[in-house]
Amino acid sequence: MSAEPSGPRRHPSPIVSDGLLLTDKGPGVTSFQVVAHLRRTLHVPKVGHGGTLDPMATGLLPILLGEATKLTGHLQGQDKEYLATIRLGVATDTLDATGAVTSERPVPPLTADDVRAALSRFVGDIEQIPPMYSALHAGGRRLHELARAGIAVERAPRRVRVHAFDLIEWATPRLRVRVECGSGTYVRSLAADVGETLGCGGHVEALRRTRVGPLRLEDAVPWAAIQEGNPATLAAAILPPDRAVLHLPAVRLSPEAGERLAHGQRVAVSTLVHVDAPSEPVPCRVYSGETFLGIGELSRDGLRPLRLVHADRSRPRPVSS
Repeated sequence: MSAEPSGPRRHPSPIVSDGLLLTDKGPGVTSFQVVAHLRRTLHVPKVGHGGTLDPMATGLLPILLGEATKLTGHLQGQDKEYLATIRLGVATDTLDATGAVTSERPVPPLTADDVRAALSRFVGDIEQIPPMYSALHAGGRRLHELARAGIAVERAPRRVRVHAFDLIEWATPRLRVRVECGSGTYVRSLAADVGETLGCGGHVEALRRTRVGPLRLEDAVPWAAIQEGNPATLAAAILPPDRAVLHLPAVRLSPEAGERLAHGQRVAVSTLVHVDAPSEPVPCRVYSGETFLGIGELSRDGLRPLRLVHADRSRPRPVSS
């Protein structure tokens, strides 16, 4: 990926306007660099992603284009799945293989059952201290900026949820694991904590994200194709915006009700067919016929708009190869 060219900024017509692009991020680049590359390649001014991956990490990075960026918060908050290799006996300041070694200790004789017992201690709702090398903010600066300046700050523990922490392979000093976790969980911190539990320290040697909510890595565009940046190839892989939020329940409106919602008006529950109002407000996907309108909030008081999109009201421009 090359740096953005200097000189007068041009604003070519977008090749595609709105949608979801599943990418298989390669190693050594930031999520922001992938976003910037696709913004230039597809000529789309608004581009976001569905959850940061560390530069060393690879795997599924959902990219939201145009109006679909309005759905970012609903996608980023989804559960995620990772495959990781943890190297025991060596601790680093970044908690992964890119950092400086802070300690080396011998790995005790461990059986697979010993390792599984250690992993099981981190399943469920746990308190986790975010790593210094992270994108979180403290005092108006990102933690990784402070860490690189040699400044360490106190970080309050955060409650996160680990649904599964399974051992795939154990061959000292490395273990391969599968992690299913809630949003905001740092696998690097899990690796370091497991290493301390086993008495030898540890860090993440390799990390690959395989799932974000219902979106899976096997459906992603390969990294080589992302790097090549052929607009026609990438445009053909773009999915409709609502694919980013299929985990939400769907509500379908009549054309009249859809028009009211699109103008910011609440729709009465009595006008909704086959919809039971929940006791607590819940977000949902809203359609008028087959047209995706965006995200609404359904409650006993009716359906109100939360984040409306307009992606389905115009077709993307033809793509030339």
